Amino acid sequence: MSETVTDAPPPAPEEHRFPCDQCGADYRFDPEKGQLVCDHCGHVDEIAQAGPWAANIRELDFEAALAGGLGDEEIEETRVLECPSCGARVEFDDATHSKECPFCATPVVTGTGTHRHIKPKGVLPFALDERAARTAMTEWLGRLWFAPNGLQEYARKGRKLQGIYVPYWTFDADTKSSYRGERGTVYYETRRVVRDGKEQTIRVQKVRWRSVSGRVARFFDDVLVLASKTLPKKYTDALEPWDLSAMEPYRPEFLAGFRAEGYQVELDEGFVEARAHMDNVIARDVRFDIGGDRQRIHDIDTAISDVTFKHVLLPVWLAAYKYRGETYRFVVNGRTGRVQGERPWSAWKIAVAVVLGLIVAGGVGYLISQNS
Repeated sequence: MSETVTDAPPPAPEEHRFPCDQCGADYRFDPEKGQLVCDHCGHVDEIAQAGPWAANIRELDFEAALAGGLGDEEIEETRVLECPSCGARVEFDDATHSKECPFCATPVVTGTGTHRHIKPKGVLPFALDERAARTAMTEWLGRLWFAPNGLQEYARKGRKLQGIYVPYWTFDADTKSSYRGERGTVYYETRRVVRDGKEQTIRVQKVRWRSVSGRVARFFDDVLVLASKTLPKKYTDALEPWDLSAMEPYRPEFLAGFRAEGYQVELDEGFVEARAHMDNVIARDVRFDIGGDRQRIHDIDTAISDVTFKHVLLPVWLAAYKYRGETYRFVVNGRTGRVQGERPWSAWKIAVAVVLGLIVAGGVGYLISQNS
């Protein structure tokens, strides 16, 4: 579904540059204003409103996409630099051939290739600017126990964070499932037992099982799957929930001044993860439908139909910090300010804490021994 081409540039790749109407410098999208702003001359321009046709973001047919049935209008090629360290594919303009990878802080010096991919259908614009994201990250770092002083110094210096649009797939599907299982009803029996030479009456829990079968149906809307392999999934998952109701129809103006990562998880791979999520939800539905106090599921047969998808971009502020040769990354939800990240531990702070703990424990032990 995607490929990186480096031998020759493809014809007419998509350009995501927006020159200022007044001075020709590049606009950037300002999250606070929700407008395009020129930092060179201060000119502000509105982002054109999407037409009525885009009020509902259009989904694409999953089966048609797998069969290669998407039209050329659904495919684009963008210029990218590929990081040799973490493999990230990040969009850059023609003039950029040397850059620090925003995901791992590795210097990237390479020829510009292109990434051919399914066009995004939706974008969740940044709501927090870089200053607000840095404040959120600084507060998060300040709450870390046993963090090296270098981390806090890094936050105080205010090194610039990178605004990245991270790729995701969303999937919709209609499901109808039939199942077989058992419903368990808890009841109690009384028994006479002898304990320590004394006769006692006890209650013993039992479960009465009855075979059941039935059907459940569920429509899944916007099952979200990360389409990047660059960031640790446990951190991007921790940035949820995303306010997908605020999703805008894709317009490249929202990307002005930011970077967009190309997807690395192909469409069919993404659906495997989405289907696993659906199966878990269906199993919960089945347990609820079985009812009773306990449930056993023997089998579930699910018919899935009308599967559609879209490629969307979600906003993340990203910082990569190098400490003793290792790279640590922090991610900030570009809408809510929620922070997650990797962190090193300060060995000397831990050692001091252990020593102090031993001293306190020894002192308490001494006082107890003296009082006794």
